[in-house]
Amino acid sequence: MEPHTREGIVKELSELLTQGNAHVTLAEACANVPAHLLNEHVPDLPYTLWQLAEHIRIAQWDIVEFCLNPEHESPQWPEGYWPAPDAQGDETGWQQTLAHISQDQKRFLELLRDPAQDLLAPLPHGSGQTLLREALLIGDHTAYHTGQIILVRRLLNNWE
Repeated sequence: MEPHTREGIVKELSELLTQGNAHVTLAEACANVPAHLLNEHVPDLPYTLWQLAEHIRIAQWDIVEFCLNPEHESPQWPEGYWPAPDAQGDETGWQQTLAHISQDQKRFLELLRDPAQDLLAPLPHGSGQTLLREALLIGDHTAYHTGQIILVRRLLNNWE
């Protein structure tokens, strides 16, 4: 891949992962959530705000570890990717979850921006996954659940 083409793709992927572009970012969706709403259930939805954020954290962590560590073993699907249905978070846990999401995002962006990394080469320890695919997966997955966070906040009368 030509350097200027790679740089352009990395720039676009970085923006996908860090900016809202056509939608709200995860950080914006999670800003100023009152602690008393973190574990509130909305009728007919199986998860809370904290559980959604924690799911994003777990999934992104798994993807980043998979890309960086050939020995990484992913959690069991699906139970390993979600907190227990009755699990609850508090303000400290909420902030830790958001901090871990940010830290893992930075780790992935460092890998993505490393010019020695071929974005289209299959990861040697995978089954055809590439850094490009994993970046798109993180962006898509996070955007999907960010929308759910906003929906839950709306249903809890906590979103303008």
